[in-house]
Amino acid sequence: MPRYLARYWWAVLLICLIAGLAIAFGIHARSSLATLIVTVDHDILPANGYAQTRVHVRASNGRELRSVTWRLENGKSLAQFERYGSDARLHAGVTPGDVVLVAVAPRFNAARIEIKLALDPVDQFGDGTPDFLRLQDADDQIAFRRWFAFLAESTYFENEQDRPPEINDCAALIRFAYREALRRHDGPWANQWHLPSLPNVASVQKYDYPHTALGVGLFRTRPGAFAPQDAVNGAFAEFADAEILRRYNTHLVSRDLRAARAGDLLFFRQAGHRMPFHTMIYLGHSYFDDGADWLVYHTGPTDGHAGEIQRVTTGDLLQHPQVCWRPLPQNPAFLGVYRWNILREAD
Repeated sequence: MPRYLARYWWAVLLICLIAGLAIAFGIHARSSLATLIVTVDHDILPANGYAQTRVHVRASNGRELRSVTWRLENGKSLAQFERYGSDARLHAGVTPGDVVLVAVAPRFNAARIEIKLALDPVDQFGDGTPDFLRLQDADDQIAFRRWFAFLAESTYFENEQDRPPEINDCAALIRFAYREALRRHDGPWANQWHLPSLPNVASVQKYDYPHTALGVGLFRTRPGAFAPQDAVNGAFAEFADAEILRRYNTHLVSRDLRAARAGDLLFFRQAGHRMPFHTMIYLGHSYFDDGADWLVYHTGPTDGHAGEIQRVTTGDLLQHPQVCWRPLPQNPAFLGVYRWNILREAD
């Protein structure tokens, strides 16, 4: 082959090699330099059920992001998020832990951001109930009251074999209705408790039992304002008797029955009784029939009998043949109308 042809082909080969390297370098540069960058306004949030932060995403090369998908990779039960265009807003739950939010866009590698949810020890009333358990939203308050009253009253109408076996006294009835009022109410849950129908009421939205910083421990068992160590030192438990419920989980509203609202509790102290503290649930209007205001309670075991669930109108209770059971201010055995601390509001 003539020398000039050899030089020609070598030149062509060199040009092709340079062009190929340029293309490869360009592709590599685009793939290695164009990344997703995720930032967050606040990477530590109090786990109080209301705190939130905005999460931002952008391309490192300034390219417009047309389609971004968000997902929770870690901490799915700890928080929720909403998408706002290319960004997202994360809402804290009431359980401490680490949440990892992932952003995905076409032709970009996924990017992650970690947000820490910290135990919120605020107890604005100093009554031992942390604010992350309180239901500050009006809709949540209504939902809790209606579910608590409905569940307590429904046990009265259930067949004995379908009634929760744990209900053996007045405090047990209250513990059951309180705990189940704070759950998510779906079909499987209703089947578990043999409920043929459910009220047309949304569940509490702030949290659902037992997904809180306290786990299954619902009831405070000792005096004092809430402190961070109370989440793990036994200050809260699944069990509480009537006296514990009154002292550390509710607060006095009035000794006038007219101040009662659905879901409130009436407490009595009958001196000389083996179990002196007794409580009744004020229902207000019944879910099952119209008319008068009602109360429901469990008599507790008496004289060798297991006791029973009873339902009475407020009018009948005010005329009870035994004066010590009448909810009247002049009755020293009547301690008053009490309201759950999770429903407490500033005076």
